[in-house]
Amino acid sequence: MTDDDVLDLVHRWASAEQDNDPDRLDRLLAEAFVGVGAAGFVLTRTQWLERFGNGLRNERFTIEQPQVHRYGTSAAVVVGVDAQQTTMGERDVSGRFRVTLTAVRPGDEWLLGAVHIGALQRAPGGER
Repeated sequence: MTDDDVLDLVHRWASAEQDNDPDRLDRLLAEAFVGVGAAGFVLTRTQWLERFGNGLRNERFTIEQPQVHRYGTSAAVVVGVDAQQTTMGERDVSGRFRVTLTAVRPGDEWLLGAVHIGALQRAPGGER
């Protein structure tokens, strides 16, 4: 497996998020998946899939500048920028966020084991 295989998973995940498609997401998330949202809330796999039925709507959802960090043949961490145009009910929650994805390979395919979305801040004297 190559970094391209991991990046393919990331792009398929972002596409399913953008399309607000819990059925496609269901096939991409590991059984023990955990998601941490930008406001710090922690969601189980089931709760992550239920977000769309609870008012979440993505108009645009892309992962920019993904960097793959491999750990053997069955784990990888991807760090990038989540650029999204999103509403939760009537509230605009759009923005650019730091995203860390944990990809795991328990069998023949890569799955998302965890997603953490957080604040994107400029480092002192550095870039975002």
